Amino acid sequence: MSAQPVSVASLWEWQQHGLCRQLSPEVFFHPDGERGPSRRWRENRALATCAQCPVLQQCREHALRMQEPYGTWGGMTESERQVLLAAGKAPRLQDSDAV
Repeated sequence: MSAQPVSVASLWEWQQHGLCRQLSPEVFFHPDGERGPSRRWRENRALATCAQCPVLQQCREHALRMQEPYGTWGGMTESERQVLLAAGKAPRLQDSDAV
């Protein structure tokens, strides 16, 4: 017996519940050339929002599986995700995950 098809919309439904939707995207994605204290302040603000978010785990799994290169996702900064990905400790995209 084959598995029932899953609608594409249901794969992304969790995003509707993210606290990030209440803030400007600039909180989660750095502008060109941002460095030092400005970057740390923005990332800390994003991470504090993520820490309260009801879909933190789904967001993190998505970011790691899709290897999101930019922004704060699932309570992880770009550099934190890069470390996990480089160490081979992140989930990989399965053929069944491709949309």
